[in-house]
Amino acid sequence: MEYNFREIEKKWQKRWVENKTYQVTEDETKQKYYVLNMFPYPSGAGLHVGHPLGYIASDIYARYKRLQGFNVLNPMGYDAYGLPAEQYAIQTGQHPAITTVNNINRYREQLDKIGFSFDWNREIRTCDPEYYHWTQWAFQKMFNSYYCNDEKKARPIEELTEAFAKSGNEGLNAACSEELHFTADEWNAMSKKEQQEVLMNYRIAYLGETMVNWCPQLGTVLANDEVVDGVSERGGFPVVQKKMRQWCLRVSAYAQRLLDGLDTIDWTESLKETQKNWIGRSEGAEIQFKVKDSDLEFTIFTTRADTMFGVTFMVLAPESELVAQVTTLEQKADVDAYLERTKKRTERERISDRSVTGVFSGSYAVNPFTGEAATICSSFAIFQRNTASRIHLSTALWTVATPTRRAVKVSSSS
Repeated sequence: MEYNFREIEKKWQKRWVENKTYQVTEDETKQKYYVLNMFPYPSGAGLHVGHPLGYIASDIYARYKRLQGFNVLNPMGYDAYGLPAEQYAIQTGQHPAITTVNNINRYREQLDKIGFSFDWNREIRTCDPEYYHWTQWAFQKMFNSYYCNDEKKARPIEELTEAFAKSGNEGLNAACSEELHFTADEWNAMSKKEQQEVLMNYRIAYLGETMVNWCPQLGTVLANDEVVDGVSERGGFPVVQKKMRQWCLRVSAYAQRLLDGLDTIDWTESLKETQKNWIGRSEGAEIQFKVKDSDLEFTIFTTRADTMFGVTFMVLAPESELVAQVTTLEQKADVDAYLERTKKRTERERISDRSVTGVFSGSYAVNPFTGEAATICSSFAIFQRNTASRIHLSTALWTVATPTRRAVKVSSSS
């Protein structure tokens, strides 16, 4: 007897659909289990081998947990926004709405033929208004909230406006971009625009300036995953590091809660360590240094304040605004060449690269504890000097104090 797999599979797949075999409903008598796959980009005429490669493994596990008695949620969807869909539409000369729908239909046909146990009743399409309506809702919730450090949770932004009108920001303990001090009279005298700019300093979703991967030819900011060897993954266009004003989320306010949450989940230690590095919370001291023979001052962050007496050099990130101010004419050519090289690298590439690179800026900083001069650099390199430390530029990021670092400020004194 011939094993006619085409007819057999078609028969059972039809029965699964008719009986809603994999449609999940809430059942309090069963333990819940969630299997989540990475949704494919509908940016091609069909699936590539990498899609079923991962989906088959997760589908086997979903079926295994279902046989163990778990109430398994195994949904599928399509990440239909962004460059992949846009670039495919450009390549084929069609509107993205047309190519996206056609590709989704083709993907669905192929996924059904493979026979995955997805709950298609919960399908997600990120280009569907019914979906992005909720992403917009979430953004509005964050925009209209601030993080209260005392209560350790988000609170309505209206509470701040009421408090500011009565007593300014005196006694306020909220997560913010920078420390502000103003009275109720000063707040009430502000224009609506000025008040909104102050509130932006406290909102969980806020406008801020940050370094991004900017691709001029594509006219957009790219994620680290979309940049390969200094060019865009889609199109191969040059990508540079650029400071831009864009929407940010005050994730740093939740740093400790995120760290505490890692203790409650069943993950490997290596994966937890990766998450801790991403959260990036550290405790240390902020110390002010003066630039030698200049009125310029800057603040550095260190987790090892006990090493202050042995400081021999200072490190600035290439994107620091101080770079242009501390670079001397003699070193300008070397510094500019270094900046040109580093701005083509993503933050991930800079962190993962263990090699030492850098250049001397030509300026010196004065150690507030010893009065000795220290070189200012942009480098990971350790420069051995007797009494001087130069200022260097560096691919290092750890000299810049960030909100996730709990710091004790040390005043400048010799």
